[in-house]
Amino acid sequence: MPARVIVLAGPSGAGKSRLAERLALPVLRLDDFYKSEGDPTLPLITEGPNAGIVDWDHPDSWLPEDAMTALHALCRDGRAQVPAYDISRSGRVGWHELSLDGQDLFLAEGIFAQDIVADCRDEGILAAAYCVTQHPVRTFWRRLTRDLREHRKPPLVLLRRGWQLMRDQGRVVADAVAKGCEQVTPDQAYAGVQRLRRVGSRP
Repeated sequence: MPARVIVLAGPSGAGKSRLAERLALPVLRLDDFYKSEGDPTLPLITEGPNAGIVDWDHPDSWLPEDAMTALHALCRDGRAQVPAYDISRSGRVGWHELSLDGQDLFLAEGIFAQDIVADCRDEGILAAAYCVTQHPVRTFWRRLTRDLREHRKPPLVLLRRGWQLMRDQGRVVADAVAKGCEQVTPDQAYAGVQRLRRVGSRP
């Protein structure tokens, strides 16, 4: 039976990765499909205190076609070669095989996840699509502490970026909902996926 995908979208720091760990399903991490720093097509921030640096929150900073190729392989074959991406180094550091190990449901999560929902639905491989959200202040704090702990970028950049993302959270959520995601808390998403697992991946 072909596998189907559960899309987890939402603001950075909203709890998508923690939810994926809690669900214990195979995960295609869409953030691993970022472009590498130095790619001339990367978008830049044009105004404000971070002007001139790469805008990693812009959809032109990742490779959706590569992500969809891997996603199709997982649905069709149950395995795919996917990149390993080091955010602290802003680049790919290798490749590995992701296997579904016989599962007919898997997760695809990342800050651009909402951009694959329509294609997945049109192709009949979408099981569900959620936009995971929490209070903006809580999301800001969780994102900042995670990014500092993982040394993702210089602290001042993380602080400035986090403040802007907090102010922009409402727009991000509205965009995901407009693209077909259901707005939920992490607990609500967990319950929804558990229902899917009980009845199977087909509607």
